[in-house]
Amino acid sequence: MLYALYTAGFFLAGVLPHGFCYFLAEMSARIYFFTCGDDKTKLKSNIRQVLGKDVSEAVLDRHVRRIYINFAKYLVDFFKFRGVTKEYIKKNFTIHNVEALDKCRQKGNGAILLTAHLGNWELGGAVVAGLGYPVSAIVWEHPDEKINNLFSSRRADNNLKCIPLGMQIKNCFKVLKRNEILAIAGDKNYTAGGLEVEFFGKKAVMPQGAAAFSIKTGAPIVIGFLIRDKNDSFILSFADPIEYPVTGDHDGDIQGLMKCCMVIFEKYIEKYPDQWYVFDYIWKPEKTIQ
Repeated sequence: MLYALYTAGFFLAGVLPHGFCYFLAEMSARIYFFTCGDDKTKLKSNIRQVLGKDVSEAVLDRHVRRIYINFAKYLVDFFKFRGVTKEYIKKNFTIHNVEALDKCRQKGNGAILLTAHLGNWELGGAVVAGLGYPVSAIVWEHPDEKINNLFSSRRADNNLKCIPLGMQIKNCFKVLKRNEILAIAGDKNYTAGGLEVEFFGKKAVMPQGAAAFSIKTGAPIVIGFLIRDKNDSFILSFADPIEYPVTGDHDGDIQGLMKCCMVIFEKYIEKYPDQWYVFDYIWKPEKTIQ
């Protein structure tokens, strides 16, 4: 059933105007908001931690509704965009501080492009590749092989190479050794190897892969996000490379570098909470939120 829905999404995105696809996506998201249960509870729990415990239920509902709408539009973009070119990027995207990637690669150790499930990380990777940067992304593979092949095919259309999560770790080191870019989403832990760090004032388990690769290889971390702006235009922003002084204390260095990353994550998520798409608890809930 899910495969059929994704197939239909790819087909409709290919034949319908972009604006009409957004309209259908928004209507579907608004309907889903009134029918979903568990997803809404988890989203409210996460957003409450971001905005503060005193935020009202009405405000939480408004943010969650916008999250569903923006995520539906994110899916439209993923279905719609293929073969993103430099000309298209120049016309439709505002880009800030892409020079951060060049600065990192000047050292010859590659660059780790760290992002979150914020805005449109899939399209962000496609834009970076479209600008001519060699990018390989660590991706979670869908358990349904046919669905996974659909996603892999679209990523390949956008010149984005994929490394399955938890596998082919040697390939990650090879990417950096070739002075290329390794892209990682670092705000949701999919493995048993996460590390507890402070995030929005409360402990949360986050993936430590980016920090571990950086310390092991000397590849700097650059944090970047593709954010949906007004009128459904996009802004691709890169923070300056994180210059972390490695001390030789491996565990302490991992913690310290992850802390630097979380500070930047907090800045962007707090500014764009309606574009943070994490449909599971980031923090262990103290109580059930209705």
